[in-house]
Amino acid sequence: MTDLLTPHGRTRRSLILTGAAAMTAWAGRAPALALRDVSGPTPFTLGVASGDPWADSVVLWTRLAPQPLALDGLGGMPSRTVQVRWELAADDRFARVLRRGTVAAQPADAHAVHVEVTGLAPGREYFYRFTAMGHQSRIGRTRTAPARGRQDDAARFGIVSCSRYETGYFTAYAHLAAERPDLVLHLGDYIYEYAGNPATPVARPFDQGEIITLADYRRRYAQYRLDPDLQTLHATAPFAVVWDDHEVDNNWAGDIPEDTQTRAQFLTRRAAAFAAHHEIMPLRRGAAPRGASSRLYRELAWGDLARLYMLDTRQFRDDQPCGDGNRVDCADRLSPGRTMLGATQEAWLRGRAAVSRARWDVLGQQVFFGDLQRPLPDGRLARPMDSWNGYAAARQRVQAMFTDRPRNFIVLTGDVHRHYAGSLPADGLPDRPLVGAEFVTTSVTSGGDGSDDPGPLDPILRANPHLRFTCDRRGYLLAEVTPRTWTTHFRVVPHVTRPGAPIETRQSFVVEAGAPGIAGSA
Repeated sequence: MTDLLTPHGRTRRSLILTGAAAMTAWAGRAPALALRDVSGPTPFTLGVASGDPWADSVVLWTRLAPQPLALDGLGGMPSRTVQVRWELAADDRFARVLRRGTVAAQPADAHAVHVEVTGLAPGREYFYRFTAMGHQSRIGRTRTAPARGRQDDAARFGIVSCSRYETGYFTAYAHLAAERPDLVLHLGDYIYEYAGNPATPVARPFDQGEIITLADYRRRYAQYRLDPDLQTLHATAPFAVVWDDHEVDNNWAGDIPEDTQTRAQFLTRRAAAFAAHHEIMPLRRGAAPRGASSRLYRELAWGDLARLYMLDTRQFRDDQPCGDGNRVDCADRLSPGRTMLGATQEAWLRGRAAVSRARWDVLGQQVFFGDLQRPLPDGRLARPMDSWNGYAAARQRVQAMFTDRPRNFIVLTGDVHRHYAGSLPADGLPDRPLVGAEFVTTSVTSGGDGSDDPGPLDPILRANPHLRFTCDRRGYLLAEVTPRTWTTHFRVVPHVTRPGAPIETRQSFVVEAGAPGIAGSA
């Protein structure tokens, strides 16, 4: 049997919490949070969400879509502005409404609304809801970040990535909701742009083609957001999101697509993808795209406990060297002029790192940061080029930003559909001093069920002595952060190709403040 981690670090026997069941369990403590039963075609089919919490502000989101999978991508809404009323309260019964207002849902934005509520107290839990077209949404829970100047607050961060709809059920999202994290970091591949393939065994097949147009992207996001487990997680905690490749096109780099699209065709597609992404995510106005460009990178301060630097490792990077795959030898990857972040984002990160006095400096980003070598069948070792391995000098520059003085440097990563825990040696060289730790979350569903671990003789661990752990199961990370320790729990489910999987902690690792690298298992 498996154990479920409690908020206090103790364990209890696992509960299978999926979809509405997860919300029902929570509703035992807060009944008003259950799904509201309304008659007629509700426009709130895609749920509610919140995100990018500051100490005095948070973003509230919803999108009106009574027919969410309408072919035109507009959710069955009329081509007119609709007024949406919002409320934010101190309690889940809305006995103490603190803020309220009305916002216009516009046809040009697919009737999505983003409300930046200001004047809030730091480190507080709040509840919110929307009303429109004679219907009321479900109730969401959110919270603000602690005030700057405080290091004594503990935090619980959920870290997720890579949720492909047809390859499995989003059970991991429901389990993470039951953990009630303070903040969820979604590190990319929220959707997949691929066409459904009837010849491939999948858990939830669908017949859509590869998405290209704005209507395509809107419908694909709507399909994912109809999932009850994903809706539950969004209604439980604020999100901080960044994209990776599949929100646009597999392995895209800058203005370069994966396949034979022209640059103009790809930028048109990228503009559509960026627009649909912003419409569906609880992002601030500053992240709104302008055509094929968007500034998604940003800093979130969790008091003085942590600075979260949410990076964009796709939009501004050079093309992958020597192709996108694994390469045994690629001299171009070492070129000092190669960039992963682009000059502007890199300068921004350097400036933010220089002034940070946070206990923990944390990168929330998409692709493997440390030096990773993968064993080939012939015994040789190859490095993946669609990672920081293909941008070695850029990786050294980023590491230098966080080693100019004693730091507690953490990198959180998605993309590779597998759990990893490892220390970060300077310059990626095994004989150099440690400068930090990287925790890589497995996928929510991508790759299917996965398989049992091969144990301590795993060839990946043998080839990479700085790695302490890897696991080929689906799930998420739960980070428990205090001023003294950063503890990462590697949470896994045994299957995703059918619903109802239990959750367990496969392994936990601790980083101690003042001692770079992983100290040991918890």
